[in-house]
Amino acid sequence: MSLENKVAIVTGAAKGIGFAVAKRFVMDGAKVVIADVDDEAGEEAEDSLKSLGDALYLHCNVAERLDVRNLVAETLNAFGDIDILVNNAGVVAGGDFLELEEEDFDRVLSINLKGAFLCSQAVGRHLVERVEAGGEPGCIINMSSINAVVGIPNQIPYCVSKGGLRQLTTTTALALAPHGIRVNAIGPGSIMTDMLSSVNSDPAAKNKILSRTPMQRIGEPSEIASIAAFLASSDASYVTGQTIYADGGRLPLNYTVAVPDAD
Repeated sequence: MSLENKVAIVTGAAKGIGFAVAKRFVMDGAKVVIADVDDEAGEEAEDSLKSLGDALYLHCNVAERLDVRNLVAETLNAFGDIDILVNNAGVVAGGDFLELEEEDFDRVLSINLKGAFLCSQAVGRHLVERVEAGGEPGCIINMSSINAVVGIPNQIPYCVSKGGLRQLTTTTALALAPHGIRVNAIGPGSIMTDMLSSVNSDPAAKNKILSRTPMQRIGEPSEIASIAAFLASSDASYVTGQTIYADGGRLPLNYTVAVPDAD
């Protein structure tokens, strides 16, 4: 699944799953733009990945149209083309439904859903122009979640945004299919990012996660990156409009599973 000489933009790539995807892409030969709003972490990510290949950090708030336009322009200026977009940037805002602030709802939707729309539209326009000029089609990968299907009552904006992202994936896949441009999504379950790292020291929290995970473990960011590498490659040339759920078997589960006592 070589991505040799491909150019990829990965949003929200300073840490976590986004960084894992960016790292995998660089290791597979791609030139990668790390887009994020955390400048310190973004620059550290760039330094880390430069030892493996071509990587560049660019500040971008995906909810701002001008930032997105500049992201595309600066990527083209640096690497001359764009082949792959991974819409990974995302935030959460927890709280009781009846007390949830409008501002928090708007912030999550603007980054998680509107941001993916803005980036997809901007990169999509470039890809269509390239195809019309005789070039190869590229692809877009959205980072969805199992919470596009199941719900968490104290994470309403997040779940709503991921449900919307699932439909953004299917509809943009249909819109861009005549140009050969593929659009797919990945729906992770419980993945060992910073948000979940605390469960290792909290047996009750870890058992709760494992009780709904038939494979009896928490996933690694690198496992999500492997799916992204497949979807970005020519091996997935006939796959579009799909969401691949990587959740250790959680979505098919209709009961909880027994969790072995910790030693």
